[in-house]
Amino acid sequence: MKFNILGPLEVLDKGIPCTPSALKVRWTLAILLVNANRIVDLDLVIEEIWGSDPPRTVITTAQTYIYQLRKLCRPLGRDVILTKAPGYVLLLGEEEFDAQEFERLHQEGDRLLAAGRAEQAADRLRRALDLWRGAALADIPAGSLLAGHVAVLEEMRLRALESRILADRHLGRHRELVPELRLLALRHPWNEWYHEQLMIALDAAGRRSEALHVYRTLYRRLDEDLGISPSQPLRDLQNELLSGTAPARREFQALAARAVEDGLRARSA
Repeated sequence: MKFNILGPLEVLDKGIPCTPSALKVRWTLAILLVNANRIVDLDLVIEEIWGSDPPRTVITTAQTYIYQLRKLCRPLGRDVILTKAPGYVLLLGEEEFDAQEFERLHQEGDRLLAAGRAEQAADRLRRALDLWRGAALADIPAGSLLAGHVAVLEEMRLRALESRILADRHLGRHRELVPELRLLALRHPWNEWYHEQLMIALDAAGRRSEALHVYRTLYRRLDEDLGISPSQPLRDLQNELLSGTAPARREFQALAARAVEDGLRARSA
């Protein structure tokens, strides 16, 4: 079986969808999944789904949902949901859960990028990003517990995307990056990093005037909407473009260093 949360919640048995149809059963499963291999207090499940005013029969109802999920997981041939005071734990291997697979590929990609193996890094990071089918748990009405986990997953997705863009840039895929970076800059009009990467890609593709136009557009937007100016790295990049010098590779060095830090942090967690 495969459990997927990088998009709408999805459960597959040998590739065939068997996702629970009842919302609160899916909601309960989502809570267990984002805490896979960790004990989840039953009180947290109740608070997430029913809030501060649960019905008197809430414990029995929640236990019924767990029972239904245990029946769902029978094809795995082992006990997957265990009772562990003060609640339950869902035991899954990496190959059974897309979020764990994404995290592994992301970490591998970052380590390869830090080691200067950009082509292999780009491959791992692209595979990680391909696991996403939309917003994490898009069909679950996340409360405070799930919302925090979803925010972390979405941030990891953005970090993986940044790393993959940088790996592709290091491989000289500037022209291929331009359309993607234009779209990202449009979707995230205040994200200076996307604009910076778009400027670098345009300049490397021999389109320096367009790169400078990106800067001017961002400058006006930040000034009019937020009353601020572009950050120093962007101003430095503009000066490099105006003087005709090749942009420095400080972004690659910075992200490679960050990849090392993330890898060390993950191993110590």
